[in-house]
Amino acid sequence: MTPTEAQKGRWAVAAMFSANGFVMGAWAPQIPQLLPRHQITEFTLGLLILGLGLGAVGAMLFAGRLIARFGSIPVLRGFALSAALALPLVVFAPSLTVLAPAMALLGALIGCLDVAMNANAVEVERRLGRAIMSSSHGFWSLGGFVGGASGAWIIAHWGSGAQAMIVGGVAALLVLVAMPLLRGEPPQPAPDPVGTPRRGLLPRAPGLWLLGGMALFSMVPEGAVLDWAALYLQQELGATVFRSGLGFAFFSGAMAIMRFAGDGVRNRYGAVRTLRVSGLLAAAGLLGAALAPADTLAVACFALAGLGVANMVPILFSAAGNFPGLPSGTAISAVTMVGYAGILVAPASIGFVAEHLGFRLTYAALSLPLIAVALLASRAAGADRLQRVEDGMAQSAAHPPM
Repeated sequence: MTPTEAQKGRWAVAAMFSANGFVMGAWAPQIPQLLPRHQITEFTLGLLILGLGLGAVGAMLFAGRLIARFGSIPVLRGFALSAALALPLVVFAPSLTVLAPAMALLGALIGCLDVAMNANAVEVERRLGRAIMSSSHGFWSLGGFVGGASGAWIIAHWGSGAQAMIVGGVAALLVLVAMPLLRGEPPQPAPDPVGTPRRGLLPRAPGLWLLGGMALFSMVPEGAVLDWAALYLQQELGATVFRSGLGFAFFSGAMAIMRFAGDGVRNRYGAVRTLRVSGLLAAAGLLGAALAPADTLAVACFALAGLGVANMVPILFSAAGNFPGLPSGTAISAVTMVGYAGILVAPASIGFVAEHLGFRLTYAALSLPLIAVALLASRAAGADRLQRVEDGMAQSAAHPPM
């Protein structure tokens, strides 16, 4: 593959990340609209959102099997277009019995798209010979910002139905434009030799599940800041409504900025060193927020945590995609599943602990898993195996699986 072709693949997968983030960002302002539309309680809405998350996690491993069989490009094309058109199914659901499976389907399509686009990003990294995963996730954050801001404005002026149709149309158009430019994998995935035992649905390599646990530890703090930072700032630091909203805003903004800068940092210093410093920086941010005497200092510390968290998951996904002995889609699907499964249970668990022990101790405790990731950073060395390879050539596996 020529450098020009590889660059086309780089921007095509960035468009897929942007479309995914755009749909999810637009989905967020739709959530409160479900309460009056279907006459349901917050508890029922919580169950529906849980169903969306379970749909995403449950579908991820099957996406890995599809990618291993057909390659990331056809799977990415199919799920990207399907996910772009799924939001109107949820918004126009006429009853609760239709809404529940529609939300589970939306989650499944988004989950499969997550796996496919990360697997394709790993393939593009291999052919470029440099990291692009962090900035790809930055494009997801950018898409989420645009989808959330524009989606809320459209709902306020034209209604939920119009927003869903516009979002679906814009996302589908972006996907269709990017589809022909997708690059980055051998033309035909190599079939299993005759007589080779079929792989199970779950990979058995302990090292891969360790990467999954590290991804979980890296993703839980994001959910903790998203769901609970505002309440912490209000209840324990006396912040105003405006300042309490700045906790996640500064965290998210710092994370997006660092993701766009992260590939350059990783290409210069390596994945292991970047992951180690990122974990310690994120831990220091959460610990600082827990110990902060004033809300303004706590917000600044949440921003510091965002700088640290930004590149942790992209590095771990790259490491999973280069895990020796496994197709990249299979490995990424397992690591993604573990990471997102943690996000499903973390908000409720954090709320329960905070109710009994307080938010200060909770955020201080959440710095410990980030320190653990920093200590285990050498396990992500596979993310640095990005020597440029040509189409049809297998990448060298320098280290055997655990």
